[in-house]
Amino acid sequence: MPIIKSAKKRVKQTRKATARNARTKKTLRSALKLFSKKASSATHSKAQSTLDKAAKKGLLHKNKVARKKRQLAAAAKKAGVKHTGTKKAAAKKAPPKKSVAKKAPAKKKTTKKK
Repeated sequence: MPIIKSAKKRVKQTRKATARNARTKKTLRSALKLFSKKASSATHSKAQSTLDKAAKKGLLHKNKVARKKRQLAAAAKKAGVKHTGTKKAAAKKAPPKKSVAKKAPAKKKTTKKK
């Protein structure tokens, strides 16, 4: 057990991070297994989402996540699953464009020569 106060704090932080990482990895493995058992668009998007979260939290390297997502997409295509995209893309519509009144260009000021 460490004696220095900062070392004690690091031990506590490491325990918390280890628990959080284990929970995220468990969720990732279960999502991937669920997709492999039952390939559907819902399980496909769930698996992709958990992979993205793992990359964001630094559990997996971004290139490994990209490779896994590509493998998932290939497996989904082989199984005949049509992925409609993420919920965010479907829900987010472009706002209607507002008409902007155009200003007349500024007139140049000329100085009189003496």
